[in-house]
Amino acid sequence: MKKTICKVEYDTEKAAVVKKFAVGNFGDPAGYEETLYQTEGGLYFLYVNGGEASVYPTEDIKRIAKNKVEAWLADHE
Repeated sequence: MKKTICKVEYDTEKAAVVKKFAVGNFGDPAGYEETLYQTEGGLYFLYVNGGEASVYPTEDIKRIAKNKVEAWLADHE
């Protein structure tokens, strides 16, 4: 997936996966996935996707500041 945010393109095919986190089982309407990526330029973003009853009912890309990455990783151990 690709998304441009503030004139910066975030692309899941060109970035490296740092960590993937899933809630629920495949097909669970309340289940979702968050995947943390890092671009070649050192920027971070989350790819999110989930079931229709989840916090991420549609796939999306969200920026995440470098200073928040450590907290996200700690929360998703």
